[in-house]
Amino acid sequence: MPKVAVVLSGAGRMDGSEIHESTLALYFLARGGATYQCFAPNEPQMRVTNHVTNEEMPETRNQMVEAARIARGDVKPLVSARAADYDAVVVPGGSGTALNLGRGPGGIQPELKRLLEEAADLGKPIAAICIAPLLVARAIGKRGVRLTIGNDAETAERIEHTGARHVECTVDDCVVDEEHRVVSTPAYMLGPGIADVAKGIEACIDALLRMCR
Repeated sequence: MPKVAVVLSGAGRMDGSEIHESTLALYFLARGGATYQCFAPNEPQMRVTNHVTNEEMPETRNQMVEAARIARGDVKPLVSARAADYDAVVVPGGSGTALNLGRGPGGIQPELKRLLEEAADLGKPIAAICIAPLLVARAIGKRGVRLTIGNDAETAERIEHTGARHVECTVDDCVVDEEHRVVSTPAYMLGPGIADVAKGIEACIDALLRMCR
């Protein structure tokens, strides 16, 4: 039974982890026979957003406390995550993920960078959803990893600037890099809805779990 570390960054697409992507990833992991542990930085979010109006709110929220909403309370600080303790790592997306987990030297949160580098060094599979492939590229792109965020030219260029290779992909599919043991899917980078992104996330998590066996 694979044990998977899932990295969250709050709850809500504009200021934390995208909830559909995160929940679908957890569901497909459990359905595939895996267990998982959620992690998040014990740090303030970069911003707090009113998801009705998409306007910024004048308050502060903690990423780990907010991620507990998705994890049903079972979330640990990202600093405690060690790739050696797990069989794989999953990073859902969301604009908030790009903000919160993209904060740090080289555009990536230091503890996430460490965890992804550890996983890559140990040959542990990594799954990246939506915008998260950009973060994976910032951590291990220099190894020539193949990734997708769909077909957004600007983001694809940012991925390739790290040394990674971008591959165009439809929302219902995923890109599997067998050599570097990385799987990615566009999800809400393409949308348009939960049924569409579910197909790609299902394919992504299924490929990840096959790598674990």
